[in-house]
Amino acid sequence: MLPTDVPLSHLSTSLLLLLLLLLQLLHPASSFFPNVWSLLAAPGSVTHQDLTEEAALNVTLQLFLEQPPPGRPPLHLEDFLGRTLLADDLFAAYFGPGFPSRRFRAALGEVSRANAAQDFLPTSKNDPDLHFDAERLGQGRTRLAGALREALVAARALDHTLARRRLGAALHALQDFYSHSNWVELGRQEPHPHLLWPRQELQSLAQVGDPTCSDCEELSCPGNLLDLTLLTSGYFGSHPSKPPGKCSHGGRFDRSSSQPPRGGINKDSTSPGFSPHHMLHLQAAKLALLASIQAFSLLRSRLGDRGFSSLLPRLLDISPASSLSFVLDTTGSMGEEISAAKIQARHIVEQRRGSPMEPAHYILVPFHDPGFGPVFTTSDPDSFWQQLNELHALGGGDEPEMCLSALELALLHTPPLSDIFVFTDASPKDAVLTNRVESLTQERRCRVTFFVTEDPLRVQGRARREVLSPLRFEPYEAVALASGGEVIFTKDQHIQDVAAIVGDSMADLVTLPLEPPVVVSGRPFGFSVDALLQRVTVRIHGEVSSFWIRSPAGVSQGQEEGEGPLGHTRRFGQFWIVTMNDPPQPGTWEIQVIAEGMPRVRVQAQTALDFLFYFGIPMDEGPHPGLYPLAQPVAGLQTQLLVEVTGLGFRGDPRDLRSHFSHVVLRGIPEGAERGRVPLEPMGPRERGLLAASLPPALLSTTGPFSLELIGQDGEGHGLHRVAPQPCTVVPVLLELSSSPGSLAPGSKAPLSLHIASFSGPQDLDLRTSVNPRFPLTFNLSRVRLEPNESVWGHLWLEVPDSAAPDSVVMVTVTATGREGSLVPPTHAFLWLLVLAPAPQDPLAATAHSSGPILHSTSSVSTLVTRGRAAGGRIGNCWWGTVGGVLLLLGLASW
Repeated sequence: MLPTDVPLSHLSTSLLLLLLLLLQLLHPASSFFPNVWSLLAAPGSVTHQDLTEEAALNVTLQLFLEQPPPGRPPLHLEDFLGRTLLADDLFAAYFGPGFPSRRFRAALGEVSRANAAQDFLPTSKNDPDLHFDAERLGQGRTRLAGALREALVAARALDHTLARRRLGAALHALQDFYSHSNWVELGRQEPHPHLLWPRQELQSLAQVGDPTCSDCEELSCPGNLLDLTLLTSGYFGSHPSKPPGKCSHGGRFDRSSSQPPRGGINKDSTSPGFSPHHMLHLQAAKLALLASIQAFSLLRSRLGDRGFSSLLPRLLDISPASSLSFVLDTTGSMGEEISAAKIQARHIVEQRRGSPMEPAHYILVPFHDPGFGPVFTTSDPDSFWQQLNELHALGGGDEPEMCLSALELALLHTPPLSDIFVFTDASPKDAVLTNRVESLTQERRCRVTFFVTEDPLRVQGRARREVLSPLRFEPYEAVALASGGEVIFTKDQHIQDVAAIVGDSMADLVTLPLEPPVVVSGRPFGFSVDALLQRVTVRIHGEVSSFWIRSPAGVSQGQEEGEGPLGHTRRFGQFWIVTMNDPPQPGTWEIQVIAEGMPRVRVQAQTALDFLFYFGIPMDEGPHPGLYPLAQPVAGLQTQLLVEVTGLGFRGDPRDLRSHFSHVVLRGIPEGAERGRVPLEPMGPRERGLLAASLPPALLSTTGPFSLELIGQDGEGHGLHRVAPQPCTVVPVLLELSSSPGSLAPGSKAPLSLHIASFSGPQDLDLRTSVNPRFPLTFNLSRVRLEPNESVWGHLWLEVPDSAAPDSVVMVTVTATGREGSLVPPTHAFLWLLVLAPAPQDPLAATAHSSGPILHSTSSVSTLVTRGRAAGGRIGNCWWGTVGGVLLLLGLASW
């Protein structure tokens, strides 16, 4: 990372030359196209996504160097020289082999996708202020500062998802400055010294009447700038229109570039067809990377070292541990369940304190009838324990309760890729929320496990206002299915033992798919074990009379409790847990269960080899080609699946390196029928683990949930089988809810936009809205009919009352459902907005100096390590670097 104590303009000439030499060893081509999909249009380029992840990895490495891991040797910078910097490597070096980097890589992906989305969202893609276009440099800097402030406030409010999205938007604008302006053409070899610090005025700006470009008829326009002293940027499209004599952005998507003066000045890619100044995009990318690292340094200066060191791990989810999130029924009959939750929480806090698996967040939401909440969230385990210990089972003994409302509140505050545990003995009073909570679990990718201590058929226990149906727990089953969780029915006397699953789930186990996926009494089924799995556990519950498990070698073990030839069996009422001996034998294992009804079986294991995924639509029209991310695939729409494999062990176990996935299987839920399988194609360097699959519309013609399974081979030739933790859903229509960039203010009224599109057939839809908290919202649409390939826009107005809490988060939901009698499943769109207190006069420049940014830092080591072959750093008062394998050491210039 660059030194955080001095502006670049204060470094010595020799040091700047060293940095330039170091940066010349970067990736041979860099660009500002949105994401990895853009490489199809400009091969060999590095995208906004790459620049963002590069900066975040450098900051993470610096944090790891400054804070040695507890109980492990400190990291040494020289161990990362001359090699590609990877998230998996950083985690293995800091936490130890086998610790999963999945959450960290998901957080990086969230920031980078938010960055890339600025080129696709209708509210941002054509806004010149958000891309430093159209000579709106002052306005662009103001919006940049605002986005950074919003990221900071959202992070302090512990809404790290919103913080990552605002940070991604800010980094996009910052990076665009170096590609869309002529800063590089002016001969600058360092980031702009005042761009991140609004107190400083931008100097030497081209004025309205200053001609800036000459006419260029070719794709490449190396000499079309007229003035090499004034700072300008190109115009894009027709809003605003390009004045005479001004530069265009340029490229095939820019309509303004056909108007004199023709051509353009953008350095977005290696391709002259997209970037008239393509020959300079490497220099622009170098500065964009340095500026992105500076942005992280700016956040550090605003937080202070202690605040940054505690905030950054949560902002980027730099931890292998899950959050601990409890939703607790506090009615009078819940004494045993609350005690079980307390015991498990205390055990987790005491066992994991100070270890890599210590939870980073603790969330607690109580509920009863008619109330639920408030939500309690903290990063302090002692505060969580104190709050939990004050909960007692009191009153309200009738059924049902406000369980799903409390769960929705927990989902709004629980970080993505977390487990949420619900303890109750009652059915939900608010079952109308079932569909929305299902969709929200998939949006947040959180897994929900219900511990229900009332058997569905039991009629004694709570007082009841009416006779309740034995199917009253179906909403829990639906939410568990949608989230990849489960509903576990047990008795009061067993709840403390069964609740030990909480600790196991937080070990970040993967769930192994069953073949066939539907368990039938008396019919054998199997699961695959590969050489990268350990701690395999089989859980069986239901009215089971007997079961057996058989290894690939033919060794069997039955339901008898205690030690057996394959592992250890424990039983708690109708619940069995079989923990297999390590290491488990690779190959196909078999299970058979004899039971009344349909038994429930779940096989889990510990491994670092897992995967993340998202869907997207290829965009080949302005302003840049790339992949527009989707929360879920849309029926009838050509969709791409992008997979990011985690835990490949690039420099770890060589077996990991030889492991690979070859294709993906889509399987309907709950029936388990295979809908289709598609080959996976690698994208980019193998060590990054990026794979892609094209999902044709025919494969997505059936709406409803499906599982996503990856198939391949491990390094020893055994079958490799992983399944996504949560099912996916093919939604019937594309539903996009958006707002103008920026935050809300108490007493304001904000316009929102809704885009609805159908690609598969006529749709008659009813539309509903909700806001959490309950702010007034008006909407101009309540019903809509769409023909195939037809879309419509709707407009909403959100009123933020004067009493709204500043620095708080609002969630707006729009739900589209088929008309009465329709089989079309609901589709939901979620939008998170920030209510911000009035901005101080200088929101980001509290530590700025009149001569430039002086960012106070007590760190003794700063680094710059990239995915290329460049490395440099500061030790004490000296800068070091390697050029051509030779170590160079220079003293800092005085200032």
